[in-house]
Amino acid sequence: MVDPENYSCLEACQACQVACLQCAAACLEEEDPGTMKDCIKLDLDCAAVCALAAEAMARDSDFVLAVCALCADICDACADECEQYDMEHCEACAESCRRCADACREMVGDVEEED
Repeated sequence: MVDPENYSCLEACQACQVACLQCAAACLEEEDPGTMKDCIKLDLDCAAVCALAAEAMARDSDFVLAVCALCADICDACADECEQYDMEHCEACAESCRRCADACREMVGDVEEED
């Protein structure tokens, strides 16, 4: 069961997963998707780790802190990449990634302070 205090982090991870998948799909539809290969790769990495983080929280995994810390780092990297492009889908993805990174870091800090 997810700790109610961490539910906002789980929701941020789920929202970010969707935003990253949508961004990757939209990048593939751009005129020259080859120029966006790093963005697409990071979108897919970020979506995968966001899904893993949400699942780890839902299961109350022993590795939730490590997974969420990794999620925050990958979200930041994905946001940095997406911010290089002036496209609505990249801007939306970057924003979602920043929210998720902040939520993950806050959750990790809150849990570590309790220990």
